[in-house]
Amino acid sequence: MTGMNATTGRRLDGIDHIRQSVEDILTTPIGSRVQRRDYGSLLPELIDQPMNDATLLRLYAASFMAIIRWEPRLQIPSVKMMISSAQPGSGEIFLSGQTKEGQPLEMKVTL
Repeated sequence: MTGMNATTGRRLDGIDHIRQSVEDILTTPIGSRVQRRDYGSLLPELIDQPMNDATLLRLYAASFMAIIRWEPRLQIPSVKMMISSAQPGSGEIFLSGQTKEGQPLEMKVTL
């Protein structure tokens, strides 16, 4: 699939397009898109919650569910989370997976 780079407006395809798509999905709050209210993830709502085991489980689930629903080109067998304590209300998610064609993908999404 070919798309457009959200920053430069240039053509974007392949693994770079998937990376941009995943970042957009995970950082978009559900209900914030006009005409597509169910697009996005629950991560923006969870980032300010107390960092305990229950919240971590919700973060993992929100990541998986959003990617499974909105990015069919990607298979994510594992998600590693690292929550930044230096910046309250922010965090980083490290994803490791592969495309449907078998191309490996590792990326970091900053919330």
